[in-house]
Amino acid sequence: MSVPFGTDGPSRLSVIRTIHDDVTVISMQGEIDLYTAPRLRQVLTADRAGHPAHVVIDFKWVDFMDSSGLNALLALRRAAQEVSGWVRLAGMQPSVRRVLEFSGLTAVFDCYPTVHRALTV
Repeated sequence: MSVPFGTDGPSRLSVIRTIHDDVTVISMQGEIDLYTAPRLRQVLTADRAGHPAHVVIDFKWVDFMDSSGLNALLALRRAAQEVSGWVRLAGMQPSVRRVLEFSGLTAVFDCYPTVHRALTV
């Protein structure tokens, strides 16, 4: 089941949420910044009670992320941990990976080369 959340602004960030067994996969395309992060946060925390505590975020088509995106990811991680869940990051472009590395968050999040790999660990 896929749930499109549309696009925030003129093609700046599109988000699709898909359920795979007991894991929610969030696939994004575009940029995650001060303007798109509120929409992302809304998607990441939407109806948490009705969705699995296990989340994979697919960054394959995200070419930019600033600290606003990091804050949204950390909020999701906290929410998942409250229900004994986890958040895994997959398919990061080098520019996005550098942001996570510089902030020290690659030590906080499990990172995988693909969504498939993140789902099968």
